[in-house]
Amino acid sequence: MPLLRLLIARRWLWVGLLLGGLVLLLPRPEGLSPEGQRTLALLVTVIVFLVTEPIPLPATALLIAFGQALLALGTPNEIARSYMSDAVFFIMGSLMISVALVKQKFDVRIAFALLRITGPNAHRVAFGLAATSALLASFIGEHTVAAMMLPVALGIVGAVEQDRPSVSTRQLGALLLLSIVYGCTVAALGTPSGGARNAIMIDFWRRMFDIRVDYLQWMLYAYPMVLLQLPFVPLVLRSVFRPEVVDLKRALVRLRRRVRETGRLSRRDWGALGIFLVILLSWVFLSGRFGLGMVALFGASLYLISGHVRWADLNSGVNWGVVLLYAAAVSLGYQLETSGAAVWLARVFLDLLGGIADLGLLLAIVLLMALFTNTMSSGAAVAVLGPVTLQMATLSGTSPLSVGFVTALASAFSYLTVFAAPAAMIAYGSGRLRPGDFARAGARLLIASVIILLLLAQFYWPLLGI
Repeated sequence: MPLLRLLIARRWLWVGLLLGGLVLLLPRPEGLSPEGQRTLALLVTVIVFLVTEPIPLPATALLIAFGQALLALGTPNEIARSYMSDAVFFIMGSLMISVALVKQKFDVRIAFALLRITGPNAHRVAFGLAATSALLASFIGEHTVAAMMLPVALGIVGAVEQDRPSVSTRQLGALLLLSIVYGCTVAALGTPSGGARNAIMIDFWRRMFDIRVDYLQWMLYAYPMVLLQLPFVPLVLRSVFRPEVVDLKRALVRLRRRVRETGRLSRRDWGALGIFLVILLSWVFLSGRFGLGMVALFGASLYLISGHVRWADLNSGVNWGVVLLYAAAVSLGYQLETSGAAVWLARVFLDLLGGIADLGLLLAIVLLMALFTNTMSSGAAVAVLGPVTLQMATLSGTSPLSVGFVTALASAFSYLTVFAAPAAMIAYGSGRLRPGDFARAGARLLIASVIILLLLAQFYWPLLGI
C-alpha cells in the first residue's frame, strides 16, 4: 500500500516520462534531426514537470542535465558549460543583492513615507503601494520588492484590525496585497535588472543574431509599457475589491510611533543605499562592456566587503534552487537552438498560424507566452520558448528585436495564478489571499496588458527603428 500511494502521488512524474518516451518512439517528422527529436522528448517531459511539480523544481533542474547526457545531446563538459552564462550570473547576483537589501529593514520607513504622501485614504494608499512597488521592482527584482513591501501592507492592515477588531479586513487586505503583487509584476519588465526573463532574452539576441541591447536601450523600448499599465492596476483592483475601511488615519499614527522607535537612518543604512546606487549606475553605464551578470556579482561582493551582509546570510537567504532552475532552463533553450528543434517548432507554429507575420504573429506570440507564463515561471517560459519565437521571426521575415521584446514582455503577464510569479507566491504566503482573487482581478489586467503591448509594437517601436 505505501508503494501504491507513492506511485499515485508521483503520477505526473510517470506521465511526464511516458510522454517523453512516446516522443522518442514516434516516427521522426521530416525536417527534424535525430538530436532535435531527442531534445523535444526532453522538453515535453520537463514541461510536464514544471507545470505539475511532481518533484521539487530544483530536482527537475538537475534531471535536465542528466537527461541531456542520457540522450547524447552533448558531452558532460558541454552540458556543464551550457548551465552557465551571463544571464545566470545576473540572476545569482541579483538574489544576493536582494538578501542584502531586505536585511536593512527599510519596510517601516517606506510604509510611513508612503502614507504621508498618499494620505490615509485606502484607495490612494493602494495606488501608492502599486507605484512604489513598480518603481523598485523595475530595478531590483519583483521577489525582493514583494519581500520588502509585504510587511508594509500587513502593518497597515494589522493597525486597522487593532483599532477595529470587529471589522473584517478581507477586502482591504486583498486590495493592498494585490496592489503590491501587480505593481511588481507590471514593472519587472521595464529594465534588464527587473527580471531573469529580460537577461535571458538579451543573451538569446546576442548569441543567435549578434544583436546587443544595453540597459538604456531596453528601458527605451520597454518602460513605456510600465507607465501605461500602472494606472490600470488600482482601477482593476478597485472594481473587484471594495475595502471595509477607507480611512486609515489610525494606522498612520501607529506607523509614526514605530518610525520614532526605529530612529534616524544610520551611516550603515546610507552605506547600503549608496552601494545599491553604484550597482544601478554600473548596470546602466557599464553592462554593455562587462555584462549584467558581472556587475551583479560585483555588487554582491561590495555588500560582503562592506559588512552589510555575511556569507552565512547569503547562503541561507538566497534560493539556490531558483538559480539552478534558471540555469537548467537556459541550457535547455540552448539545446533547442543548436539541435534544430527550435527551427522545426517555429515552422510547425507558423504552418498552424497560416504563415501570418507582423502584428498577427506578435498577437499569437503574446497569447502563447501568456498561456505558458501562467503555468510555469516567466524565466523558464522565455528560456524554453525564446529560441522558438525568435526562429519564427526569422522564418516569417518579422524583426527578431520586436519578437524578442514581445516574448519577454508578454511573459510578465503572469496575473492569473498564485504560482506564476514570485511576488504572487510571497503575498499568498501571508494567508490573506485566495487563489480565486488572482483570477478575478488578473483576467481584466491581462486584457489591458495585451492591448497595450500590441499598440506599442504597432505604433511606438517603429518610431525607434524596429
